[in-house]
Amino acid sequence: MEGEAVILQPVLNVFLLLLLFAPVAALGVLALVKAPTGGLRGLWVMRLVMLLTCFAMLLRPGIPGGTTQTLATDTDIVLVVDTTASIVAEDWNGDEPRLDGVRADVQAIVDEYPGARFALITFAASADLRMPLTTDTTALISSLDVLRPEVTSQSRGSSIGIANRMLVDTLSSVAKASPDRSRMVFYFGDGEQTAGSAPERFDRSQKLTDAGAVFGYGTAEGGPMRLTTGGVDGGDGGYIEYEGENALSVIDEDNLKTIAEQLGVEYQHRAADTAPRLPEAPSTTTRYSESGDSGSVTELYWIAALLLAVLLGVELARATMLIARLRLLGVRTPSSTPSGGDS
Repeated sequence: MEGEAVILQPVLNVFLLLLLFAPVAALGVLALVKAPTGGLRGLWVMRLVMLLTCFAMLLRPGIPGGTTQTLATDTDIVLVVDTTASIVAEDWNGDEPRLDGVRADVQAIVDEYPGARFALITFAASADLRMPLTTDTTALISSLDVLRPEVTSQSRGSSIGIANRMLVDTLSSVAKASPDRSRMVFYFGDGEQTAGSAPERFDRSQKLTDAGAVFGYGTAEGGPMRLTTGGVDGGDGGYIEYEGENALSVIDEDNLKTIAEQLGVEYQHRAADTAPRLPEAPSTTTRYSESGDSGSVTELYWIAALLLAVLLGVELARATMLIARLRLLGVRTPSSTPSGGDS
């Protein structure tokens, strides 16, 4: 088997690198020629090798032909997240806010469907499209990390179905733009209906949804909710109170099961000690063998970096020895004293 040819991926244009290194190399060669024979000449040879090593590193040599299998998930996933005050009720994993559970489950979904596109809808008093469809999962996770519930003083009650119109509009536009891609919906909430009206229904989204789940957070005993001020310094303090005691948010699984039935997906009560049961991606998801190989390059610059580290170590050791020798000579040299005059 013939060896692969080495390719270069310079960090700067090669001519610019030559322009930077050539004058320094010329000075090094001149110093080498003028240096007397012996250790000093060897020192300049080592310095020239260090210069060539740096030049080689910046050229970024590598061997082509490495392959990495990729998995492309031809699926659009819409995440619908409750951001009412109750989503931070402290009954997840003991006394942690429910929002921590939502974040963990979203991360599990991102890991389960690599290559999928994600959209994020949040809802409280109204629904908002926080993030349109994107494959940038880092931005998605960052959005969830900074996500905060509605300001407590501005809360006027909310409906668990307020996101129905935003969801159907999002799914419709996605279906129109990419009819060949599958669509999944994941709803995250506790099912508490604090608005005076009946919850809006999600029936219209069912025909546009291929798979997904409704995840319920909270306990029957309920959890206290911290006051949310919306301050940038995170200065939220105290708990929401009702009749002199901490108000408790209790999960309403009947409401969540109704939403799951309307969407045509499974309902799951979530707890910190269990992993979410995620449905298989729809049939449009490609397999590893079908998605092809993406070419890659095996980097070799680390060899030059290792050699440079060794040469720098030698140079530093030599400099340390010279400094120690000079200090030793300074200690051994007797101080001069003025001679006395003749009488």
